[in-house]
Amino acid sequence: MSANTTRPLRPRRTCHSVPGSSEKFLAKAPSLAADQVFLDLEDSVAQSEKDAARGRVIEALRTLEFPEDKTVVYRVNGTDTPFFYRDLIDVVEAVGDRIHAVMLPKVQTPGDIELTDKLLRQIELAKGYETGRIGIEAQIEDATGLVNVERIAAASPRMETVIFGPGDYSAAIGIPITQIGGAPEGYPGDHLNYLYSRLVVAARAAGIQAIDGPYAAFKDEDGLRERTRLVRALGLDGKWTIHPAQIETVNEIFTPTREVWEKAEAMLAAYRDATESGAGAAIFEGEMVDEANRKMAERIAGQGRAAGYAA
Repeated sequence: MSANTTRPLRPRRTCHSVPGSSEKFLAKAPSLAADQVFLDLEDSVAQSEKDAARGRVIEALRTLEFPEDKTVVYRVNGTDTPFFYRDLIDVVEAVGDRIHAVMLPKVQTPGDIELTDKLLRQIELAKGYETGRIGIEAQIEDATGLVNVERIAAASPRMETVIFGPGDYSAAIGIPITQIGGAPEGYPGDHLNYLYSRLVVAARAAGIQAIDGPYAAFKDEDGLRERTRLVRALGLDGKWTIHPAQIETVNEIFTPTREVWEKAEAMLAAYRDATESGAGAAIFEGEMVDEANRKMAERIAGQGRAAGYAA
């Protein structure tokens, strides 16, 4: 398994879900402060509305003007449904030049990714789109998906993210909870620590990003902060939001403070000075700085720059 160095690492602190069946919510999508918006054809759309929602998503992507720095994605239905092939073919044929990636739910094996990859390539060739430009985001939502997550993350050069789906995962595993994104009582720690760690390791080995799913209790800001801080501490790159009121909180937590960013930039400068002068080891604030420090500081500095910090 090798790191994917061919895909852009797009900002995804917040990935906001927009129901594809709602013209009102679709119209608001470009103005949201989320790094990524994804127009949803899956769980937020009733079965009887699938075809109509697909048409609305095509029209929204064709007519709405999204900011250049916003990642634009749409979520298809799963490969085991009768909606998948039309979701992929109809939308990408019509507006494939207007999206950055396709989100694939309930991924269980690398075959789900390979199928999507091959269909995307055929559409790109037929429509004259740039081959391979459209990325794939994969949701891990059950035990089979988690068992195969390392292979899924590396299944295609198009892979950009692996995403945790807490609702379906909790149901599949048997976690006694009804709140999507919440935590059950009775466990002395975080019940998803293993999953998050495995997701992040799989993503990093493949050179892609790891994203947490939603926290459904959108009026519970304290709970949202607690869960977001947890996944941020474990190395995830971002989190879903399902209500506009959640976006500011999640963006804040996934953005280093200016003080932390400035310290990281100063550490990088000290390391560069020592390296260029031939002084050997760098010293910063009384601490030896080596290549491992540089890599840690570079990640924080990069996050701050992506958030708009400038010296």
